[in-house]
Amino acid sequence: MPKSPAQKKKLVLLKDMLYDRTDERHPVSTGEIIAFLRANGISCERKSVYDDIEVLRELGADIRSVRGKKYGYYIGRRDFSTAELKLLVDAVSASSFITPAKSKSLSEKLAMLAPRSERKALNRAVFVTVKAKSENEDIFRSVDRIHEAIENDLRIAFYYYNPLPGGKRELHRGGARYDISPWQLVWDDGNYYLIGYDHGTGGIRHFRVDRMASVSVEYGYARGGAEEYREYDITSYSGAMFGMFSGKPQTVTISFPKEKAYIMLDRFGRDTPVALRGDRMTAHVHIVPGPTFFGWVLSFGGEVDIIAPEELRNRLRGICAEALNRFGNT
Repeated sequence: MPKSPAQKKKLVLLKDMLYDRTDERHPVSTGEIIAFLRANGISCERKSVYDDIEVLRELGADIRSVRGKKYGYYIGRRDFSTAELKLLVDAVSASSFITPAKSKSLSEKLAMLAPRSERKALNRAVFVTVKAKSENEDIFRSVDRIHEAIENDLRIAFYYYNPLPGGKRELHRGGARYDISPWQLVWDDGNYYLIGYDHGTGGIRHFRVDRMASVSVEYGYARGGAEEYREYDITSYSGAMFGMFSGKPQTVTISFPKEKAYIMLDRFGRDTPVALRGDRMTAHVHIVPGPTFFGWVLSFGGEVDIIAPEELRNRLRGICAEALNRFGNT
C-alpha cells in the first residue's frame, strides 16, 4: 500500500489514466504509463508500475492484461457500460423538465464516466421529440428541497406560475405563496409532479415542479394532510390521469377500430379488458376526464368514440360545437 504522498498521487494518476484512456480495444503499455506519469512529475520504473497495478486490483479496480503484439492494460468492468450511458444521456435529453443548459451539463458529466474512445458515441445525434424544454434553472434545487421536506416531515412554500412568451411568468393566486405539505413526487409524461396537501384549499393537489418558483422548506411547520393522503390511491389514480389534471376518476366506455387496439393497451395497460364487436372494439377504462382526455379522444379524428357515460358524451359534443362555432366565426 502507498506510504508517501508522492506514492498516493502516483496511484491516483494511474487509476485516472486507466479509467480515462483505456478499454478492451485501447490498452496502454507499461511504457506509455511511465511516460504519462513522468509528464505529471512522477518518476518510476517498470517494476513499481506492476506493483501499483496490483495495489489497484486489490482495491477493486478491474484491470485486465493484454498479451501479444501490443501488451498492455485496460479497465474491464465499469460502473456503467457505454450502452447504459447512452440510455441515460438520451433520457436526460428527452426530459422536458430539464433545461437545455442543464441537459448539456449532465450529458457531459455522464460522458466522463466512459473511456475517452467512447465519448464521441455519447454525443451522437439522436433526434428527441421534445417540443418544449423547461426554462426553470432551479428545478434540481426545487426537487432537492421537496425531498428534504418529505424526509423530515415538513411543509414547503413556493410561488406557482404559468410560463408566458418572452420568458415572463403569470403567478397564480395573485402572487401569493402556496403553503403545501409534500407527500410524493410523481414522474408523468416527461415531467415531475408534486402531490401534496394544499393548506390553502384543504385538499390533495398536483403541481408541476418546473412551474414552482422559490421553493423553501418551512422549518418548524410539520406536514399536514396525512389522512387525506392515506385515502389517496396514487397507483390507480396516476394511471387514470391524463396530463396530471386533477379530478374524480370515472369508468368510461370507449369504442375504437380493432387496428388501434395496441394504442389503447399501451395507454391503459396490457390487462385492460376489451371486447370485439365486428370491426371495432370496446374497453372500460378508469380515467380522470380532464381537458387532456378529450383532446386525446379527438386526436384520433373521430375513430375513437365515448360510449358511456352520457355526461361525457355531452361534454365532448359541447367541445366540438364550441370549436366549430369559433372556426365558423373566423
